[in-house]
Amino acid sequence: MKKDIEIPIAKDVYVAIIQEWNEEFLSKDWNAYILNNSTAPIEMVMIISKGYDDKRKTSVMRHTIGVVDAKSYHKIEVVLEDVLALKNEFFVTYYAGNKLYEKRFLFEQNSVNEGNLVPIPIIEKDGVLVK
Repeated sequence: MKKDIEIPIAKDVYVAIIQEWNEEFLSKDWNAYILNNSTAPIEMVMIISKGYDDKRKTSVMRHTIGVVDAKSYHKIEVVLEDVLALKNEFFVTYYAGNKLYEKRFLFEQNSVNEGNLVPIPIIEKDGVLVK
């Protein structure tokens, strides 16, 4: 019955957007990362990202990352400046310990900016983090 269904709670996995210098284009780019701050790897990581507001929406992007090791991170995508004016949503699904986890990470409109930068664990750079 319903009481027998266990819904695991995703924890110690985060999404951060970090501003980094791009040597190729000689500019600062905003890059989205998935962080695994747990003591075990996460596997079969799938991420669906999109930007939207009341009037506009971006294309839906799908990313597959095999494994993100414990206490490590992986780059998801570059986020363009124009898209930061929208809500940016990252829906993350992964396996850990033979259980399926999912979590939705939402960056509010205009929340990703230089004024909101904080130190990001694991990556050791400044960015905007959603837990």
